[in-house]
Amino acid sequence: MNAQATNRPPPRSRPGPTLLVALAALAAAPGCVSARSSSGGGETTKPPPPTRTIRTSDIALPRGYVIEVVATGLNFPTGVTFDDAGHVYVTESGYSYGEVFTTPRLLRIEPGGGTTVVATGKNPPWTGVAWADGAFIISEGGVTEGGRILRIAPDGQKQTLVAGLPSFGDHHTNGPVVGPDGFIYFGQGTATNSGIVGEDNHKFGWLKRHPEFHDVPCKDVTLTGAALTSSNPLTPRDEDDKVTTGAFVPFGTQTQKGQVIPGKVPCSGAVMRVPVRGGTLNLVAWGFRNPFGLAFSPDGKLFVTDNGYDDRGSRPVWGNADALWAVTPGTWYGWPDFADGRLVSQDRYAPPGGPTPPTLLEAPPNPPPQPVALFAVHSSSNGIDIARDPSFGFAGEAFVAQFGDQAPDVGKVLHPVGFKVVRVDLKTGVIRDFAVNRGKDNGPASRLKSGGLERPISVRFDRTGRSLYVVDFGVMLMDERGARPQQGTGALFRITRAATAG
Repeated sequence: MNAQATNRPPPRSRPGPTLLVALAALAAAPGCVSARSSSGGGETTKPPPPTRTIRTSDIALPRGYVIEVVATGLNFPTGVTFDDAGHVYVTESGYSYGEVFTTPRLLRIEPGGGTTVVATGKNPPWTGVAWADGAFIISEGGVTEGGRILRIAPDGQKQTLVAGLPSFGDHHTNGPVVGPDGFIYFGQGTATNSGIVGEDNHKFGWLKRHPEFHDVPCKDVTLTGAALTSSNPLTPRDEDDKVTTGAFVPFGTQTQKGQVIPGKVPCSGAVMRVPVRGGTLNLVAWGFRNPFGLAFSPDGKLFVTDNGYDDRGSRPVWGNADALWAVTPGTWYGWPDFADGRLVSQDRYAPPGGPTPPTLLEAPPNPPPQPVALFAVHSSSNGIDIARDPSFGFAGEAFVAQFGDQAPDVGKVLHPVGFKVVRVDLKTGVIRDFAVNRGKDNGPASRLKSGGLERPISVRFDRTGRSLYVVDFGVMLMDERGARPQQGTGALFRITRAATAG
């Protein structure tokens, strides 16, 4: 397709991040949450639509910007990159929450929107792609065989740069991005929501496949001995079977106060790096929950988006925002005991009617930093890139793809959250809408019955810096059984200034 739309004036400025989180918390005060049903963007009792209609006129942008469709019919797309000649490539995940498995693929997007397969895999999800040193670098999530970083030549030949990443769990191997030092940087998500394996991990599918799996700290940690009891989903016929599980250990394993869990690399909840041709794996920083998007600013600073805790599992944490971090190497960023730069062991993070989350570590490895910005709770703020060309505008600001809430699995929301692209002033932390579906209500196009965005998952500027590409994962609804993704509904968009559109 080649449809274009010129859109409305710039959306109104948004409050700063602290106020945004405060307003979200007020709107979802415990009394309200317990009294009202959830109303997430994907929640439905109806089957997903058989097809997806796209109309770029249904997407609002600041005045002077245009959006066009580059490709449609993609199957769970996750990342986009460009080779030295400027050709466009996309990764298809091969897996979606909801335990839907397909084939991970690297596709070249041809003029007119057609696709050519460059490479395929068998260890999904492929969560992102970068171009470096004449080849593609792919983060392989590895729900079946463990996470890897792959180097794929233009002819499809594969080389494994990193293997054995702890990626069987809730979150996967993410990224990658090429640093100014020439290294490949990537994120590794945690196995669990908040440090303890529980029933929710069985619903995600992996506890049955890998009952021995758990989170791995990057450095030695000393435990408080806190442990939580849940039903045993591995023995469903025995309703009275209960198990008690501690932190950083397999399901059903207890821990003791003062017990030391040895750290090692690779590890959970971390940003790591590896030479572009392979070699020693290095820890950059840790204490993240799900460091999904990575981007370097023009002055060489690394920024990372981090998905906040959910209200689920044996140790639910309520009302925690997604974060944007400026990464200082060697620093611990707070997981599993801090949220928004604060201890989670306080009433503000207790689910309505539930207990306050217990502290898991006897002492934090370091005082955790404060986030650069806080996104809306459950917005699933994922892929990130930073504008560098003045002709596009907003040079030095970050653009972030918000996948959107997965309520009620992650916790209740009163209104849809996310489902758009926002921009962040890295100096002030102020967040503003950039690409958002038109209408008085927020949400994915399938909910609004429009032709706009569904679930933006990644953004990337092209090699010139004058075009912003937006990867849209496609339709993913939520019902009482969990995620219900719709294959073949993903899309790739391109946003440009009207003066540079072509």
